[in-house]
Formats: sequence, C-alpha cells, structure tokens
Amino acid sequence: MGKIKVTQVKSGIKRTQNQKRTLEALGLRKIGQEVVHNDTPNILGMINKVKHLVSTEEA
Repeated sequence: MGKIKVTQVKSGIKRTQNQKRTLEALGLRKIGQEVVHNDTPNILGMINKVKHLVSTEEA
C-alpha cells in the first residue's frame, strides 16, 4: 500500500463545516502544513472532498 503526501494550499476560512472537519481529520491546520497518509479509499475520498484546498503527491 502506497503513501500519499497532502499539503494544505488554501485556507479553510469561509468554507462549509464539512470541509473544515475534513481538513481537521486529515491533520491539516495551517497553510503549508504537510501530512503523510496511507493510500486508502477512505483517505482518497476525504482528499477528493477538499481537493480545491490541498495538493497531493506520492511519497
């Protein structure tokens, strides 16, 4: 199972509550913060929900 690096590139301010909670669940709090997750369907679904706020790359 691969790893995926997620970086927050836009703020969660003025976003829906679901999007804010998704960023929190991914472990992102600040712009520029990076986290590494396993490449699972759950994580990919969360990333897809906030794809306009984050950038991804394989780790």
